[in-house]
Amino acid sequence: MILSPHRLYSFRRCPYAMRARLGILFAQLQVELREVVLKNKPEQMLAISPKGTVPVLQLAAEGRAQGRVIEESREILQWALEQNDPQGLLNTDLAHANALIEENDNEFKHWLDRYKYADRYPEFSPLEYRQKGEVFLQQLDSLLAQHRYLLGDKISIADIGILPFVRQFAHVDQGVFYSLPYPHLQQWLRAWLEHPGFKQIMSTYPAWQEGDERVVFPRGSQLNFLTESRAFLGADSFKH
Repeated sequence: MILSPHRLYSFRRCPYAMRARLGILFAQLQVELREVVLKNKPEQMLAISPKGTVPVLQLAAEGRAQGRVIEESREILQWALEQNDPQGLLNTDLAHANALIEENDNEFKHWLDRYKYADRYPEFSPLEYRQKGEVFLQQLDSLLAQHRYLLGDKISIADIGILPFVRQFAHVDQGVFYSLPYPHLQQWLRAWLEHPGFKQIMSTYPAWQEGDERVVFPRGSQLNFLTESRAFLGADSFKH
């Protein structure tokens, strides 16, 4: 596969950056990856995106013009799948998918941050923050009680758009999360964490510095990813 000149600034553990990497992976694209240390953000990233958050995707330059910069993970995800969507992640109820992602990014993420960093937000207890976040988890569990993925029996943009945030919520206290009455959501998350695509986007890369050799994401053959992914999707991983 030919290296794309598109450039992605990312941070491995950031759920927004995970979402962007999942989109790029499922779209079978390759980009130059620059792993960022959030306490020491590279000047090159800040020059094109002064807000200083990841992910940031700088598209290939056209002629003498600087390539377009996409600063929001949802836009990167959408852009990637519009370039190539071999598994049909956009072949779904997009209005419902967008509504779920919107609720995830606003209401759920608000309570997730407060649950994770409850000591910074003493207005409520960690338990109360967790319970407020569970309103969205209940909604997801109800959807997954009906079919394998959030919007049907095939992966959609909703699954990869929301997965990193459910993972982050679960990782605040995994013992508590897996004791909650959301068996379908727990099964969905467990299976995703074993998915070859998720494992690939969670590969570890050194922090980028000026002069470093260019790093390609994803590493290895996309064909291998698709073969493994199809085998995974054919398994009974989500069977209720």
